Amino acid sequence: MVDPANPDFAARAARLKLLALDFDGVMTDNTVYVFEDGREAVRCSRLEGYGLRRLAKAGVETHIVSTEANPVVAARARKLATPCLQDVPDKVAALETLMAERGVGWAEIGFLGNDINDLDVLSRVGLPVIVADAHECVQDKGWFRTRRCGGDGAVRELCDAIAAVLEGQGERSA
Repeated sequence: MVDPANPDFAARAARLKLLALDFDGVMTDNTVYVFEDGREAVRCSRLEGYGLRRLAKAGVETHIVSTEANPVVAARARKLATPCLQDVPDKVAALETLMAERGVGWAEIGFLGNDINDLDVLSRVGLPVIVADAHECVQDKGWFRTRRCGGDGAVRELCDAIAAVLEGQGERSA
């Protein structure tokens, strides 16, 4: 469970420099609305924005990493002022690039995912987290799990928990 009072969660969260987020099923409730002209719309939670800002203030960079190539992903990322990588066929390779650019290792990365295309990343990061309604293929792996579902404040819950740990440490070293 995502709980800043959990010693294992707190120890892992204390090392974070980067939190990567899947989009579909994490920042959305996995529903897609398809209009007659082919445009798509998704449902997201407005709770996420404050959590992402709080986490940034605590010194953790965030990135959306999505296999989906859809203007709605970029639009939501812009609204949240969160960098976004989309149309990513290999999330591990994408994160390895971000790691090299930022000089961080796997132990300093957290990832919030929900499905089979997140398995490889979740298996490597220092803080692996799945949403409450994650697909069964990523459940029962010993990873942390939010109480809230994707698209219903799961990102906010995780950001708040990490920030609570970091804010409890006082000022972070650079």
